[in-house]
Amino acid sequence: MNRRQLISLALPLIAAPSLALAQAAKVTPVVASDPYAPTEVAIRNDFEVGSIVVVSKDFFLYHVIAPGRAVRYGVAVGKDELVWKGRATVGRKVEWPSWTPTPDMIKRNPNAYAKYADGMPGGPRNPLGARALYLYNARGQDTAIRIHGTTEPNSIGRAVSNGCLRMRNEAVMSLFDKVPIGTPVYVY
Repeated sequence: MNRRQLISLALPLIAAPSLALAQAAKVTPVVASDPYAPTEVAIRNDFEVGSIVVVSKDFFLYHVIAPGRAVRYGVAVGKDELVWKGRATVGRKVEWPSWTPTPDMIKRNPNAYAKYADGMPGGPRNPLGARALYLYNARGQDTAIRIHGTTEPNSIGRAVSNGCLRMRNEAVMSLFDKVPIGTPVYVY
């Protein structure tokens, strides 16, 4: 082996550490802090694994994944007197759900909702977004409250809905895949 061959073999080994550092620098993303991004957090130990807990005043939904651990998601909640609180179970799950405003919604704001009295098919422009979890009471009746996606992701972290719990579409899609029908939901 001559000197030229030895140098050509040794050069990649010498350059490798700096190339590895350069690659690492390129891969590290700079992410702005988003308080409503999904984040694993500690939670009280007394919630059963798999349950969903919503703290409306803080605009967070927690999916309990282990004793004392949950994934926290940002939500939008009902405005003013429309905040729904209580215990329910996920009674139905729908991808790209259709939407029909309730009679109370139409009465409160006919200009916005009367045109949809017969419903709106599911799809990207539908206010329920990409997925919906339908909440049922202890008697097995639909509460008309949903955990659903939204066409207004900037509403997360605010009290703006007609009672439902809105999530960003990518967040509700993730949650939808993780929770079965029958999942307990506690809304405070």
